[in-house]
Amino acid sequence: MMNKDLLEILACPKCKGPVRLTEAADGLVCEKCRLVYAIRDDIPVMLIDEAGSLDDQEK
Repeated sequence: MMNKDLLEILACPKCKGPVRLTEAADGLVCEKCRLVYAIRDDIPVMLIDEAGSLDDQEK
């Protein structure tokens, strides 16, 4: 489970905007960039090159 305090201070590394937890709590979403950053072993992977497309996940 993602720590609420950590979630409040995290920002998208690409645009520096806010991120939110996915419904399944398995990633962080940046609406502006349309990117999803995975969470592995309760650690968010905030690397732009490893982020997935939000558009692909919604299909």
